Amino acid sequence: MSNLSVVALEAAHLATIYRIESLAHTHPWSEKLLSDINSRGADHHVLLVDNTVVGYFYAQNIVGEVTLLNIAVDPTHQGKGYGKHLLNAFLDRCEESNAESAWLEVRESNTRAFELYQAEGFNEVDRRRNYYPTENGKEDAIIMSFLFL
Repeated sequence: MSNLSVVALEAAHLATIYRIESLAHTHPWSEKLLSDINSRGADHHVLLVDNTVVGYFYAQNIVGEVTLLNIAVDPTHQGKGYGKHLLNAFLDRCEESNAESAWLEVRESNTRAFELYQAEGFNEVDRRRNYYPTENGKEDAIIMSFLFL
């Protein structure tokens, strides 16, 4: 069995994160955006499998409201439960910081992610119409929230 750990993102992880970002997203974040790891409320982590970065999340915690800004798993490692592991690590971080709520947006076409978020307790609360660019135009962003009681 593999050795899994979720640790704080460090500058040394950035090259691998950018590679994963480029492979996992149709419209990836820029290297500059990914390298801004010390922004206000930053809570960014990587998933290590046998000491190799296979996924990450970027989050921002502002006064108890945490937003999951970006989450990805290397496509060669998808389908192994690592996305769920990362999402649960994110929710654990939220609880540890006494967050009141967690928020995220997901592309309407990303049904695997949407179903994972729903299964882990997120609820759809709204939509941003025509928010994400696609090859043929735009698609909705589904806004989801998780409330900590």
